[in-house]
Amino acid sequence: MSELILVRHGQATPFEADTDQLSPLGAAQAQAVGVHLAAAGLRPTDVICGPLVRQRESARLAHAAAGGSWPQISTDPRLAEYDGDGLIQHLAPVLAAQNSEFAALLDAFNAQRETPERNRYFQHMLEPLTDAYLRGEVEHPEVETWADFRGRVRVFLRDLLGGPPKRTVVLFTSGGVIGVTVAAVLQAPDASALALNWRVRNASLTRLTYGGGRASLDSFNETAHLTPELQSWR
Repeated sequence: MSELILVRHGQATPFEADTDQLSPLGAAQAQAVGVHLAAAGLRPTDVICGPLVRQRESARLAHAAAGGSWPQISTDPRLAEYDGDGLIQHLAPVLAAQNSEFAALLDAFNAQRETPERNRYFQHMLEPLTDAYLRGEVEHPEVETWADFRGRVRVFLRDLLGGPPKRTVVLFTSGGVIGVTVAAVLQAPDASALALNWRVRNASLTRLTYGGGRASLDSFNETAHLTPELQSWR
């Protein structure tokens, strides 16, 4: 049997001009992942990350913190997160024009963007937006559809499950990819993938055992390796 450890990237910078960077907290979280896995005696056969900066930097920092004994990091574009920036920039105005209740949520978030309450208002706005995105109710030519996002993640998973046996794979990606992966393994509907996505903490670990083209979930959203000051959702 083989083991797959899915690591969500460290905290990024969702409210900054460049949203695809690790914050100082995110860098510390990524380092904690490497220290923890090395101390547990983990010897990966493969270390893979998505193409986004926050994913690649999380992998690099964890790799260095583990002592440099891990294999070279490879990058797979199928592990990129769904286009969160595109949802806000392109799809949110479309949904606001269609739905007055969502328009009010979007206005409330914009009014709170620079306050300590922004995370709460952002989540209140983001959940119905992603629900509409998942159902295909809002589209834009510059935003990858949910079906295409889900499809590429599932193709990656299929290829991994059908690959060489007796692997220990550490994979640095994002919450949506982890949600789709876990939902696929559990044969759960798409809505479950988003529900799981909202629960995935920064730098958390989700473990799968796989072999013979099949996979089972061993743990979800582990954070015991993160001290209280290293815990975050976004």
